[in-house]
Amino acid sequence: MPNIKDVAKRAGVAPITVSRVINKSGYASEGTRKRVVAAIEELGYVPNTIARGLRSKRTHTLALVVTDITNPFFTLIARGVEDQASTVGFTVIFCNTDESQEKEENYTSILVQKQVDGVLLVPACSHLKSIEFLRNNNIPVVLIDRTIPGVQTDVVRCNSEEGAYNLIRHLIDLGHKRISTITGPQGVSTSADRVNGYHRAMVEAELESNIHVYYGAFTQASGYQLTNQAVGVAPNPTALFGTNNFITIGMLKALRHLSIRVPHEMAVVGFDDLPSAMVVDPFLTVAAQPAYEMGQRATQLLLERISQKNSGGPQEIILPIEIIERRSSGPPLL
Repeated sequence: MPNIKDVAKRAGVAPITVSRVINKSGYASEGTRKRVVAAIEELGYVPNTIARGLRSKRTHTLALVVTDITNPFFTLIARGVEDQASTVGFTVIFCNTDESQEKEENYTSILVQKQVDGVLLVPACSHLKSIEFLRNNNIPVVLIDRTIPGVQTDVVRCNSEEGAYNLIRHLIDLGHKRISTITGPQGVSTSADRVNGYHRAMVEAELESNIHVYYGAFTQASGYQLTNQAVGVAPNPTALFGTNNFITIGMLKALRHLSIRVPHEMAVVGFDDLPSAMVVDPFLTVAAQPAYEMGQRATQLLLERISQKNSGGPQEIILPIEIIERRSSGPPLL
């Protein structure tokens, strides 16, 4: 972990000068200030905002960084994290990135300054920068729900590809051949995995010519917009697959505004269930992930890393997915 002396050496100044630039106290020329700022960025140095005496001690604080805290899936994960952390006297800081890499990087910098003991991260994209930054500052990290290609770190997730494959097989078994998928960004692992599952099922059924994938965002607005595109492609699909719950809600809104009846004129399946408290009459056929357990298991693993009870190599915990068949999926019209 770089310190103020490392920054001073890189910038060619005295440590007191670095301190002046950081704290904006005392005089430093513009040229000196630029050299110090450049050295800080190159080394990834984070000024310590907590007393030096705390450096070797724990703060009993974890951070959960998610992409959309308004999504019930992540809300349930957060509850699992908080419940598990509280059993051993840890508190949790919640951070919301809105699927933004820039926000994610800003949060990780703040969390290092606050000296959190560990970070649970739902990555906004497939970039390594945040994980490398946390590791360089000796903060253990566990990924939740999503993976990052090429990085060796602890992960707790479900098998998104298999879940998507089983949903599409369900539709194919009902007689559907024209099935379109509406998904999130291409650079996110869950989006890629669920498209891969869809693609595998369609190829196995020799329906390659009917493969249509629409990439957007994991939001209701994107689901709504892309549904309007998907149903306008001739021949029209007879079934739609939404790769997260918000996309699927947006799909249903669009179909309702288009006066397309579900499931009579369009079958719909989605990823992630909605909590029973939010739905009076469960309707959607879904691949349901155990979000609460995911949060619990990830927190347990992170706490083991912090206490060094688990000093082995990176672990990948894959939890089961349940396919729940409901009324939104039915056979195509003849």
